[in-house]
Amino acid sequence: MARPPRAILSRDLIARTALALVDRHGADGASMRGVALKLGVNPTSLYNHVADRAAMIEDVRALVSARIDSAPLRELPWEEGLVEWARSYRLAFAEHHRAVPLLMTTRASTPVLLAEYEDFSVAAEAVGWASRDVLPLLTAFESFILGSVLDMSGPSVVFDPAGQEEAFPRLAAAYETVQDEDTDDPIATRAFEMGLAMLVASARPR
Repeated sequence: MARPPRAILSRDLIARTALALVDRHGADGASMRGVALKLGVNPTSLYNHVADRAAMIEDVRALVSARIDSAPLRELPWEEGLVEWARSYRLAFAEHHRAVPLLMTTRASTPVLLAEYEDFSVAAEAVGWASRDVLPLLTAFESFILGSVLDMSGPSVVFDPAGQEEAFPRLAAAYETVQDEDTDDPIATRAFEMGLAMLVASARPR
C-alpha cells in the first residue's frame, strides 16, 4: 500500500501548527524544534519558509489577529466603533488565550494587525486625540481586552471568602450574588462589558 502523501510544508502550515501547539502547551509550544517534530520534518526545513522563531511568532499573531474586525472603527461613530472592535478583539483571542503571554513578549509587526492599528489611529485622531496620545490610548484598550481574555481562561470565580465571612462581610455578600449565575462565565463577560463601557465613556480627549 502506498504511503499517504506528506502535507506540503508552507509558511501557513508552520504557523497553524505552531498556534495549535501554543494552544496546548503555552509559549513553550512555539519552538522551531517542536513544530518540526509535529510536522515530521527536520527543523532546518522550516527555515526555507520562515527566517527564525520571531518570524514564526509573527505569523501566529497574524492568524489570530485576522479575526479582529476593525471595520467598525472606520464605519461607525467613535464610541460605537470602539465597542464593536473591542468585542471582536476579545473573541479573536478567546480560543487562543495561551498565545497572549507569548505575543506580548515580541513587537507586533504583522501587516494584518498594523492595518487594524491604523484604523484605530485614524479614528482616534478624527475625534481629537493628538498623535502622541494615540498609542497610550490603544495600549489602555488592549491591556483591558487581553486582561479580560486571561480572566476568561481562569477559574470562573477567583474570589473565595468562604469561612471568613465575618472578617469580610461585604465581599462575602457580593460573592453570594454570583453563585446562581452561569457557572461557565458568572463574572468575566459582565466585567468586560462594564469595564468597556467605562473606558468608552472616557474615550474622548478632555
